[in-house]
Amino acid sequence: MAAGGEGFIKRSSKFLKEVRSELKKVTWPTKDDLVSSTIVVLVSIALVSGFIWIIDSILIKMLELILQ
Repeated sequence: MAAGGEGFIKRSSKFLKEVRSELKKVTWPTKDDLVSSTIVVLVSIALVSGFIWIIDSILIKMLELILQ
């Protein structure tokens, strides 16, 4: 049972070392890239939300006319 525990600890340690090594290779975005990407996402969400709201409003009005 103890050998299994040591194996787990060794494997976990190796895994964490590999993770650290891979994270050093990552090219992290600059602040400007991050800000511009965030703005694109927020504008996209606003546009899609507005489109869905307009379509929903139209469909509600059509349904009200049909059910009268």
